[in-house]
Amino acid sequence: MQPAFLDGKAKGLFIDGRSCPALSGKTFDTVSPRNGEVLAPVAQAAREDVDLAVAAARRALEGEWSRFKPFDRQAVMLKLADLVERHYDELALLDTLDMGGPIARTTLGRRRAVGLLRYYAGLATTIQGDTIPNSAPGEHFCYTLKEPVGVVGAINPWNGPIGLAIWKLCPVLASGCTLVLKPAEQAPLSPLLLAELAMEAGLPAGVFNVITGFGDAGAALAEHAGVDKIAFTGSTEVGQKIVRAAAGNMKRMSMELGGKSPDIVFADADLDAAVPGAAMAVFQNSGQICSAGTRLFVQRPVYEDFVQRVAAFAKTLKVGDPLDPATQLGPVVSAEQLQRISGYLQLGREQGARAVAGGQRLTEGALARGYFVAPTVFADVRDDMRIAREEIFGPVLSALPFDTLDEVVTRANDSSYGLGSGVWSRSVDTIHRVAQRLRTGTVWANCYQVMDPAIPFGGYKMSGFGRESGIEHVREYVQTKAVVLKLG
Repeated sequence: MQPAFLDGKAKGLFIDGRSCPALSGKTFDTVSPRNGEVLAPVAQAAREDVDLAVAAARRALEGEWSRFKPFDRQAVMLKLADLVERHYDELALLDTLDMGGPIARTTLGRRRAVGLLRYYAGLATTIQGDTIPNSAPGEHFCYTLKEPVGVVGAINPWNGPIGLAIWKLCPVLASGCTLVLKPAEQAPLSPLLLAELAMEAGLPAGVFNVITGFGDAGAALAEHAGVDKIAFTGSTEVGQKIVRAAAGNMKRMSMELGGKSPDIVFADADLDAAVPGAAMAVFQNSGQICSAGTRLFVQRPVYEDFVQRVAAFAKTLKVGDPLDPATQLGPVVSAEQLQRISGYLQLGREQGARAVAGGQRLTEGALARGYFVAPTVFADVRDDMRIAREEIFGPVLSALPFDTLDEVVTRANDSSYGLGSGVWSRSVDTIHRVAQRLRTGTVWANCYQVMDPAIPFGGYKMSGFGRESGIEHVREYVQTKAVVLKLG
């Protein structure tokens, strides 16, 4: 299968409504993790290219785009939603080729991608200020305006290229901001196609720009004086660097960072439902999800049986070519990521954990050419082991026993991260008690990774700040201006 977007030509940056080469002429190869083959050369942006993209976004912000009414922004978003729906098979195929997500999974993203655009299109007409009764001396009429923050720089990881690109674009368009998007160098293709579709939908040139390249381009965007807000999804380590880089002009920021999420199974849970739920909380997308439930706490009376059942489930998962519709787990994104995960597999054993499923790279037959890791379940894990404390970002689950509710909440919260969490129990009382005490941005109960455009998502502690999705997301992209008029 070959998407039309891969036409054998180099892929340029997308600046001011058109594709263009980097000013230096440099390119880099984007490589498929399924077999290590080059998909396309892609323009490699540098600081001067970022300057051009930010300037184009500023012109658009102050030009034609500023005259779009809420109805007009809504209309262009709905048209883009229709175009994304029409081209979604190609977008999904690009993601499968570029980052290794199984085609059965990437095609399932259609509902979310289209749903995000249509949900935020609805929000575009709801942004409004307030009239404020006040007690200032004399008579004054006071009201607030909600205005777009301005030029937004967005930096995305590689684990969900098209979904994450749309997630960053939606509040920008709804609020009237403009965007310079820097996708991950490992998976730049579908965001570039999305930019072309946005122009077809009727966005003015410069509203949506895409710069492809490496960390230096992201750093230039983060520190750029012409950028008013940075929206970042990625590792906590890189997020800290971006916070420091953005301090120069006191940019607004929202950060969705790493995680080491606890998934708690009580003895009274529906274990038949919890086994696949807990397993896929980690193994979905080959573990490359920052809110993955990688710390599996199981109440001691059912611990041994439950862990063996999760291990048996892991062994049934089909790992293979992501283009095969039967494949459930594809490769991890790169040779570098494969090396990182392999290091943790070795480290887990060295620190005393026992692999009851997986624990190795898969190299049989055609898998030898790609970056495949068996879904791994470690038992006999202690809280102080590195596999239980550090984000691995691979299909690796650490199972830990617990005895009481108070104990497990304390242990679950004993982490620098606080992105997601899960609770499995038949007791509504238990679920509410645990949910109120967990220090995480999302608590899933008797399910995991359920997402919706209306449900806010984000982290506590070192997992970041700000929220994506829901009404709160659009509020991150507007600023409040107070107007005070003296009467009489």
